[in-house]
Amino acid sequence: MKAVILVGGLGTRLRPLSINTPKSMMPVVNIPFIEYVIRRLQGIGIKEIILAISHLAEPIKKYFGDGSRFGICINYTVEETALGTAGAVKNAEQYLGYESFVILNGDIFTDLDLSTMVSMHIQRRAKITIALTPVVDPIHYGLIETDIKDRVMRFLEKPSREQITTNMINAGTYIMEPEVLNSIPKQKMFSFEREVFPPLLQKGEPIYAFPSSSYWMDIGTPQKYHQLNRDLLNGQSNQFSFNNDSHILIGKNATLHNTVEITDSAVIGNNCSIGQNVKLNGAVIIGANSIIGAGAKIEDSIIWRNTNIASEATIRHSIIANNCYIGKRSSILRTVISNNVSISAGRRLKPDSSIWPDTYLDKN
Repeated sequence: MKAVILVGGLGTRLRPLSINTPKSMMPVVNIPFIEYVIRRLQGIGIKEIILAISHLAEPIKKYFGDGSRFGICINYTVEETALGTAGAVKNAEQYLGYESFVILNGDIFTDLDLSTMVSMHIQRRAKITIALTPVVDPIHYGLIETDIKDRVMRFLEKPSREQITTNMINAGTYIMEPEVLNSIPKQKMFSFEREVFPPLLQKGEPIYAFPSSSYWMDIGTPQKYHQLNRDLLNGQSNQFSFNNDSHILIGKNATLHNTVEITDSAVIGNNCSIGQNVKLNGAVIIGANSIIGAGAKIEDSIIWRNTNIASEATIRHSIIANNCYIGKRSSILRTVISNNVSISAGRRLKPDSSIWPDTYLDKN
């Protein structure tokens, strides 16, 4: 069985982080998001994956190459214009052959039991099997109504509150038979959710649901991306765990002064330098080659690679991307900072700010 991962989205809601970093390459506990998805597929025996890409394709290709480093084969399809979920898979048809295949949205992190889902798809002789997950507020998602045997009865995309009849939503993972692609035109914007699934259902094709209460997170916004990292450090997913009881993971060649205070959980990347009297509180992740200066305080924050936090700076509930410099005694609260940003000493950012790439902020 092969798999298609849809990683062509622009990540508009993730801006400014996604302006020059593909959504699928954003680090989750210091590993590119899409690597978790690939590892899960590899774990159920899938050896060939197609990445359907468009926006910022080169960083993805450079990192994963042909997949041999991961023990799999990776092919790529590139969209010149956006093709939608179904159009993107149609664009990968040349690689899929004549067997059932898996489709995954490249912005969803889940512990879904794919092996059982595949088995149920085969057992039911389904044309399509759609993973479902429960959410508290389903108004922004596609709802799927099923009968007692999990056969799909109705699709309802982004309903009004009066229309809601279930909290089970389309979880963005599908298993599909190759003949489904016959209903999708080539090189045209086309949606599974609106233009493929409902017509096939009306024709009586066997479409089944696979409900699951496994961990599920759509990383479509900086807040959800941040929450995913917190959840992994707090043990809410089976895809990450600390190898010790201290809930602290320190990378190769990282140096921490013996006065560093760490409470709760922390992951510190390779070749980091953490200075004297630094305090790390809450869920803290620091990417490789970053420097944290003496007396800095970091709380419940994510710092990407090659970033320098100068002495006595305070970072709380924030995300700071690659190649940034945060000046001495500066203060950052609930802020998202993109790549290549420099903030001068003593600067106090307004809470809930978003800083675009390549920005220099002088003193207030």
